[in-house]
Amino acid sequence: MNGPQTFVSDVKELRRRAREHIDQGAVTQNYGADVHQTIDILQNVLATEIVCVLRYTMHAVAASGIDSESVKGEFLQHAKEEQEHMMMVAERINQLGGTPNFDPQGLSTRSASEYGNAQQLVDMIRENLVAERIAVEHYRELVRFFGEKDPTTRVMLEGILVVEEEHANDMHDLLVAREGRPMLPSK
Repeated sequence: MNGPQTFVSDVKELRRRAREHIDQGAVTQNYGADVHQTIDILQNVLATEIVCVLRYTMHAVAASGIDSESVKGEFLQHAKEEQEHMMMVAERINQLGGTPNFDPQGLSTRSASEYGNAQQLVDMIRENLVAERIAVEHYRELVRFFGEKDPTTRVMLEGILVVEEEHANDMHDLLVAREGRPMLPSK
């Protein structure tokens, strides 16, 4: 069995490289991913979050019915959290030297989730549950993809994934409350 691994970093070399490549901002020589590919992927993630903000906001405004007030509040809270995700992703794109794409032109084609067209409260809940399930699966794939190549992006996405799973659970609970039966199989 080998002994403890020694960490040795050439501080002089780190300092030299930091000064030499100052124009690259946060992207250093040991960045393990393709920065352009990462930015492209994050542009799609950004579009997904924008679509989620818009859908939840629309549902918070349009939801109606005898018990819609609590659901509207849930939609509004989710819209706020999706907006926080949007800003985190936009900031990460900026850190990597890209310009976040907030242009509404082509937003639906860049997004993993759909805006939807639900009119009834239960359909809005269902639409949001589907969108959250898409987001959860998408973020899990992205976490695996970035792995150790870009731990900063991976950790950001892991944090977003936690919230998206909570959103999916919230929508599932609302759907069960409205339809009176669990959608997930019981064990």
